[in-house]
Amino acid sequence: MSYLAKNYNRKKISFKYGRGSYLYSVDNKKYLDFVQGIAVNSLGHAHPALVKTIKDQSKKLWHVSNAFQIPEGEKLAKNLCKKTFADYVMFQNSGAEATEAAIKVARRYFFTIGKPNKNRILCIKNSFHGRTLAAIYASGSKKMTEGFGPKVPGFDHIEFKDSKPRFPNIKGKIKKNTAAIMVETILGEGGIKVIPDKCLRYLRKICNEKKILLILDEVQCGIGRSGDFFAFEQSKVKPDIVPIAKGIGGGFPIGAVLMNKKVAVGMTAGTHGSTFGGNPLAMAVGNTVMNIVSSKNFLNNVKKSSRYFLSSLNKIKANYPKIIKEIRGRGLLIGIKLHNDQVTFIKKLMDNNLLTIRAAENVVRILPPLNVKKSEIDHALKIINKVCSELS
Repeated sequence: MSYLAKNYNRKKISFKYGRGSYLYSVDNKKYLDFVQGIAVNSLGHAHPALVKTIKDQSKKLWHVSNAFQIPEGEKLAKNLCKKTFADYVMFQNSGAEATEAAIKVARRYFFTIGKPNKNRILCIKNSFHGRTLAAIYASGSKKMTEGFGPKVPGFDHIEFKDSKPRFPNIKGKIKKNTAAIMVETILGEGGIKVIPDKCLRYLRKICNEKKILLILDEVQCGIGRSGDFFAFEQSKVKPDIVPIAKGIGGGFPIGAVLMNKKVAVGMTAGTHGSTFGGNPLAMAVGNTVMNIVSSKNFLNNVKKSSRYFLSSLNKIKANYPKIIKEIRGRGLLIGIKLHNDQVTFIKKLMDNNLLTIRAAENVVRILPPLNVKKSEIDHALKIINKVCSELS
């Protein structure tokens, strides 16, 4: 009997340890892990540098209240600001916390400048911003909000279409009380749907015209996952607020909200807090991840791996057009959209010792570590090709 609540549909498999791209089950099977905690283990399992950092820092200091200065957090905040658009950072523990904090920053900004009624956030319908109460209503998914009423107010929704116009009637959705537009730069749970750079520039233009804020959720697609440090960088857009998590901790719980100087004016002492957010152990890990991801050629290697993986998947698609409908994604955030239900496909991949995970729109999500080896990609491609052959 399990005493865990039944809110997860867990597969009947468990693991005793992981190394790099691989997981080793309790029954001594070796799996190529292209889930990696859903884009969390950015450097794979048990990366030696992260193991050393945790070991060294744990001997010194794990936790101290945010009532005191935390040098490790100051260092990570500086590193993030120097590398990005941001002027300030607030640390959290997860993506959902970061998203909730981003909403608070936006609303507090307008309160501070004397416009407290500008508090509504415009989001994409059926997106994903976390599982906390406000986050599920921001996501606009009936499945996620069912049974969790009354509805959390303050969110409106737009459609993101696969064809032009991508955001139909978006200007009509912006009201006098709209504070911000919040979107995932790449919709992860929603089916690995990349918002084109041109559309991001369009959103920035609208926000400028309407004098509202732009929040780009990079929880899943940030920290090198797209091949750039942030997925929005190719567009040259500068957002006002960006929540991050997942990859910044390399498997250790870290979240953060990055913000520019303009919006940070509202976040005065006492307006937000987190007991564990920004603790010395998490910050030490984050600094090590930053050092590795920011090192010479790291992101270029992510792009190189991505080009090879995506082109190879498209070749498989060409051979099995009745199985694979579309290859999606950017960097190492990849989706295989199938004609038929993805459950069977994912199970067959797992039967062949390749771990993947589902996303909306019948998509198989593939999330290898950012330092994945070409031989490991080839191994995955071989399995995917085999499964396509078996199902054709």
